[in-house]
Amino acid sequence: MSEIDKDTIERIAEAVAARARPAPELPVSVALWDTAAIGAYLHRSLNRVRADIVSLPSFPRPIRLPVPGRAQALYKAREVIAWAESHTS
Repeated sequence: MSEIDKDTIERIAEAVAARARPAPELPVSVALWDTAAIGAYLHRSLNRVRADIVSLPSFPRPIRLPVPGRAQALYKAREVIAWAESHTS
């Protein structure tokens, strides 16, 4: 590979990396979690979260944004954390 090709590839890689940086994470005090994030936090599968955890009467109530079609349930991260911590033994 010639020096020009290496330089071009390096510039392209830098441009892609600059655009692919993830958005900064929000503080837990304002973050909204979907069921996948809840599963990651609780170390439980997505199916377990959907079937057994978010359906518990004591679990925090979801937020449903007014979007066309079926709105995905979102949960206040701070409420989910407080709920989990309330179950310490």
